[in-house]
Amino acid sequence: LAVGWGSGMDAARATSPGGCELVQSIMDCTGRWLSSIPGNLRGDTEELFLDDNTIQVLGNASLLLYPQLWHLSLTRNRLELIEPGAFLISQGLEVLSLTDNLLFTNYSLTAAALSALPALRTLDLAGNQLREDMVSILVSNLSSLESLSVARNVIMRLDSSIFTNLTQLLELNLEKNYIFEIDNAFEGLQRLQRLNIAYNYLPCLVGFGLTQLRVLNASNNVIEWFMTLQSDDLFELEVLDLSHNQLLFFPVLPQQSKLHSLLLQDNRMSFYQRLPNGTSLANVTVQFLIIDGNSTNITTVRLWDELCHSNLSSLHLLDMSQNQVWGLPDDFLAQMPSLTHLKLNQNCLEAFHLSEEDPLAMLTDLDLSQNQLVELGMKVGTGDILPNLQLFNLSTNRLQALPPGIFTHTRKITTLDLSHNRVDLCPQPGEAESLPCVDIRGVETLTHLSLAGCGLQGLSSHPFQGTSLMHLDLSDNHQVLSGDLGWLQDLVLTLQVLSLRNTSLSSTTVDFSALNSLVRLDLSGNSLSVFPSSLGTLRLRSLDLRDNCLPALPPDLAQAPLGRSLRELYVSRNPYNCCMLGWWDALQQVEGLCVPDGQEVTCSHGSRALSPGALPEPVLQSCRWQTADLVLLYLVLALPTCLTLLVAFVVVFLMLKEKLLKMVKTRCGVSSPY
Repeated sequence: LAVGWGSGMDAARATSPGGCELVQSIMDCTGRWLSSIPGNLRGDTEELFLDDNTIQVLGNASLLLYPQLWHLSLTRNRLELIEPGAFLISQGLEVLSLTDNLLFTNYSLTAAALSALPALRTLDLAGNQLREDMVSILVSNLSSLESLSVARNVIMRLDSSIFTNLTQLLELNLEKNYIFEIDNAFEGLQRLQRLNIAYNYLPCLVGFGLTQLRVLNASNNVIEWFMTLQSDDLFELEVLDLSHNQLLFFPVLPQQSKLHSLLLQDNRMSFYQRLPNGTSLANVTVQFLIIDGNSTNITTVRLWDELCHSNLSSLHLLDMSQNQVWGLPDDFLAQMPSLTHLKLNQNCLEAFHLSEEDPLAMLTDLDLSQNQLVELGMKVGTGDILPNLQLFNLSTNRLQALPPGIFTHTRKITTLDLSHNRVDLCPQPGEAESLPCVDIRGVETLTHLSLAGCGLQGLSSHPFQGTSLMHLDLSDNHQVLSGDLGWLQDLVLTLQVLSLRNTSLSSTTVDFSALNSLVRLDLSGNSLSVFPSSLGTLRLRSLDLRDNCLPALPPDLAQAPLGRSLRELYVSRNPYNCCMLGWWDALQQVEGLCVPDGQEVTCSHGSRALSPGALPEPVLQSCRWQTADLVLLYLVLALPTCLTLLVAFVVVFLMLKEKLLKMVKTRCGVSSPY
């Protein structure tokens, strides 16, 4: 569908006399340095884009030639004024974008112009330095509006007078203003479904009662409390984003709602029912002093009772990462039978217990990383625990083992991250069999496993037997390759991605030739001084050789099966010899091969570090001498010596010829007669 649409658009594309591009009935005049709307465009234009120009005034006659216009964009101009009669001919205009202009200068006259648009559905006034009183005047007569953005202005306070007549409004964007107070500003917006008040300065949201709202984004404020009105009404709320605030407690949510996504990331939230020192605040009440005009109300709340009254049965996503959670209240997760994604990473959890009472039967993604977990408890009975779990992240904790048989219940697990824990894999060798370990043997669904930084001392026997691992990360384990490497044989049919970064790998440690399914291999941060010859027959698509001790790569690498299959190669931070760069020149000719760190590659010549692509001529000459044919070099060196010795011998012989003859005659007696 996209290809056919693109072909039709290209066929209809043309250039107007004003330099604008015309596609069917859409006129694009973006970035043409126009100071006014061109008068020579097609009269049947329906959409007109004038973004990134220098228009300052939209006059009464600016749009007279375009009566069929329904979409007008004037984003990022210098617009200060829209004259009151500018839209009289544009009664069908539905979408108007005035983002990033200077409408604060003549906002009252611009308001008069906007009031002549009875069909306007979408209006964007973001980035115009508008105060709340200016916004109130600009939108006072726009009862047809369904979407309004006044983001990135200077609004500070909202009350009931600002959006009074916007009875059809469905979406309102107020992000990135300076709002610190909201006083019944949205109660008259009976159809409002999406509200964005992110990146403001709201200290709390108390008495929330917008039952028709579906999405509320209140992230990046300074909210300490969120409390919903006590009501039996059904709230339509589906998404609530309170991330990046200063929440102290879990929000008090509607008793009846359709909430499926609750985002509480990066707050100061904790549960005080059970504290780390053993004390409890379960019966503590909190009193709210609510001042509304001349009336003052005191509301007393038992936090745990209020929490239990909230109906979270439809919740699918709960993100409580980056908080101060030490533990979860009793039966907290039991209220969320539909939960599929739970993020509790970057908290203070020391233990996490799973049981049949909180089965989390629908959970597919559980993130407990970056806590202080020393125990993962599991109360096993006849039922299943985490039966649909697919991704389990336990990285960066203090775990030494997992509950025995945990993976017999998680029958769909595909990804397990145990990195940066002090764990060992079962089975353990010899006398170490009694030590705690993690047993993943026979977990057929497991395809991704990370054991980075676990301090593994070597993998004995067959710890991966019965698995279908495709991605294995063993990086930052300095002695993981010190023992028997027979475990690799259990992965030859399935393993596609292997990371051995920073594992003290030497050139002869591992034979990779049997790993025919491997497509990505990370050997960076090791002690390779010779390129492993067993790699030559593999058909990798990505290879990382950074931070090793390689003086050169094989000169025939580009012609080997490995060179023909590679699409990504990292080779920087090795002590390459500038006189052994034949491999580098050959790699530059390989079609489809990308060397992302090519600009960082250097070679050494003497004490100098040089770029292999720009070697000075003296260095090249020096290298030619060093790389010349050794036989020829020895011949050149030996020839003068031989000639010298021969000449010396002839001279000596001629000088001593007569004496030698007499000596011979004397010793041999009288000469023989002829």
